[in-house]
Amino acid sequence: MTPWHFEQDLDFITGAAADVWPSLRGARLFITGGTGFIGCWLLESLRHADQRHHLGVQATVLTRDPEAFRRKVPHLADYPGFSFIAGDVCNFETPPGEFTHLIHAATDASADLNENDPRRMFDTVLQGTRRALDFAVEKAVGRVLFLSSGAVYGQQPWEMEKVAEDWTGGPSCTDPRAAYAEGKRAAEMLCAIYQKQFGVKISTARIFALLGPYLSLDIHFAAGNFIRDAMQGKSITVNGNGLPCRSYLYASDLTLWLWHMLVRAEPGKSYNVGSDVSISVRELAETVSDTLGKVGYKVLGAPDQGWNLGRYVPDTSLIGHDLGLHQTIGLNEAIRRTALWHGWKGK
Repeated sequence: MTPWHFEQDLDFITGAAADVWPSLRGARLFITGGTGFIGCWLLESLRHADQRHHLGVQATVLTRDPEAFRRKVPHLADYPGFSFIAGDVCNFETPPGEFTHLIHAATDASADLNENDPRRMFDTVLQGTRRALDFAVEKAVGRVLFLSSGAVYGQQPWEMEKVAEDWTGGPSCTDPRAAYAEGKRAAEMLCAIYQKQFGVKISTARIFALLGPYLSLDIHFAAGNFIRDAMQGKSITVNGNGLPCRSYLYASDLTLWLWHMLVRAEPGKSYNVGSDVSISVRELAETVSDTLGKVGYKVLGAPDQGWNLGRYVPDTSLIGHDLGLHQTIGLNEAIRRTALWHGWKGK
């Protein structure tokens, strides 16, 4: 088995984004949601590129709890090019200074919150986006990247193997379980409004399911739960019937795509960001078991309670055509690297 170290992923991103970094030389970035899964990858890769190419980039990161982040990732929290301010994305105070780029990544991607406090979920997504866009107008930010979600398409028809950016379906506006999806959809409309009315240059990443270091294994994501159980030598449990289909993009590919989008994407354009390789939840359980130690799996067949009981798989041909970006890490390797980062010793 080929050895792997996290540094290899950062080297890959830095090399594959060689034509991006010159545009960020001396840049002043403001990042919301910079301490979550995706945020950590953005900061790790930005730090790595800054050390390699002496970009002189500065990033100001909004977070609810800077000290908690410092305890979690001290090498990022203490990096001289990064500063952290405490605040809520819905009403944060504008920091002093000039800013050239905004990455709005803050959201509560919490199934529990979506189920039990959908009003807060909706407000956080929509009000947080409006506050971030007001900041962009106030600071005359040159380019904005908004991290949306594939959830904006609503229930993907089963006969549609991959959903493309021009699909005009949407979440059910009468189902409170669609609060997160409808919030992201409305937030995309806000982006369109701010671009038309205030001239803000915004591109949107509609992100699908992910794997990689920094992914929590203990929240509602099935892939993370399966990896956790396999690492512990437990048989993997599929609570439902295992038929829904998903796809998984490894975080180094995700991060590379986002940096390219921030600098190169056409303003006003949305791109699917995910893997276009479909796999059923049952097949995912089998793949995780095979990859991490043949722990086996069982399908309980209980009624599925999730928001999406069918397909959740993007068509990524547009970002490939426009920006030349393609998936480079397959599912088995994504599973392996995620597990290794979380302490799995390998086979």
